[in-house]
Amino acid sequence: MYNILVCDDEKDIVSALRIYLSSQNYNVFEAYNGQEAIDIVNNNTIHCILLDIMMPKVNGIEAMVKIREHSNIPIILISAKSEDVDIVLGLDVGADDYITKPFKAAEVLARVRSQLRRYMHLGQGQQTVDVITIGSISMNDLNKEVSVDGVLVKLTPKEYEILRLLMTHPNQVFSPSEIYEKVWNEDAIGYESSVAVHIRHLREKIEINPANPRYIQVVWGQGYKLVKGATSNE
Repeated sequence: MYNILVCDDEKDIVSALRIYLSSQNYNVFEAYNGQEAIDIVNNNTIHCILLDIMMPKVNGIEAMVKIREHSNIPIILISAKSEDVDIVLGLDVGADDYITKPFKAAEVLARVRSQLRRYMHLGQGQQTVDVITIGSISMNDLNKEVSVDGVLVKLTPKEYEILRLLMTHPNQVFSPSEIYEKVWNEDAIGYESSVAVHIRHLREKIEINPANPRYIQVVWGQGYKLVKGATSNE
């Protein structure tokens, strides 16, 4: 399921877009100013952003510039027809597309699908990252090394691949079956319990308190996620 961030200071607009997108099984995050949008992007896996230009606190252009410092997520600007100059500026500094108010559901959905197709299926959503750092954990994928607070930790190949999967998708929940199939590259039927064993060993190596983990956390009844910028909850 793709995560779509909708950011507009008009709650009716956000509500309408949520209805449109949810009807197509997208998971919708909501923000009402640019700073909220930045915070959501920094703490969640977002696949596309619908971003209003004129907002209080931090406007859409300012938010987009900040997001573009570290992400190439597709950004579709939302504007009034009177904001043509701002649309041109937005496209110049990194927007991928725009829609103008009032808009139709079919147009919004078509533009979102188009951007997701480009991002996910033409390689942009799967770009290689050599060094990934979340909190005190750093992974160098070139050297296949992991360190915690600057100290190297020795992981088995499967532990490394599980951690890599979780670190490249922070805050995204993966079921044991999904983890097994992505890491072992085979059907998970009957083998899901081995994931829990590897997770336990992994926690023992990267967590200060494995019994109360800060990073690799359980979402009960759903699976595991690696939490970015959060405290423990188990």
